Amino acid sequence: MGTMIELKAADGTVVPAYEARPVGQPKGAVVVIQEIFGVNSHIRHVADGYAQEGYLAVAPATFHRVQPGVELGYAEADMGEGMGYKTAVEALPAPGVMQDIQAAIDHAANAAGSKVGVVGYCWGGLLTWRAACTLTGLSAAVPYYGGGVTTEAEIARQPRVPVLAHFAEEDKWIPLDSVAAFKKAHPQIEVHTYAAHHGFNCDQRGAWHAPSARLARERTLAFFAQHLG
Repeated sequence: MGTMIELKAADGTVVPAYEARPVGQPKGAVVVIQEIFGVNSHIRHVADGYAQEGYLAVAPATFHRVQPGVELGYAEADMGEGMGYKTAVEALPAPGVMQDIQAAIDHAANAAGSKVGVVGYCWGGLLTWRAACTLTGLSAAVPYYGGGVTTEAEIARQPRVPVLAHFAEEDKWIPLDSVAAFKKAHPQIEVHTYAAHHGFNCDQRGAWHAPSARLARERTLAFFAQHLG
């Protein structure tokens, strides 16, 4: 369904992205932010899913500045490799990868002629939260189990747009007490937890939990319908 396109960031860097277009006029646009495994088949499938729901979906390659063409699986070695790329991206001088996400937002707004939301998974959940707090042109944000979102430094940020946050109750990376602290600091944010593990949305991971993934998707689509319509 989708094709690879090129985005140009504010500093002139050209960043590839996967774009999936709906049939007919888009009812909105969604920027999809990858996990630590690149714009792999799962992320492309997620983007395709939003296109099937009527949204123009754009998934920028957020590892491109440190390693082009990353497309990993979900084995232990892949996780180690992905964590290395994530660490390298996080170490980039500001604004780093955030300008690539801004380029995706700007492209999505122009291409769809509509409001733009952002959704991200794992590390992409953290970038989604940062986008909600620092970038322009967004109307809604949905981080899924964003690693680092519930740290003190990230909790201190203030979102500029409505946020719906999904967390897993058995997530060894994100303790539930930190989720409670996040929720307390941001009572305006809709926070949901699921009886599942980190990565429950990904049907290519052992942590996939179909009922939780389905419910989170229903809530996300309703949230986007509310704020991107």
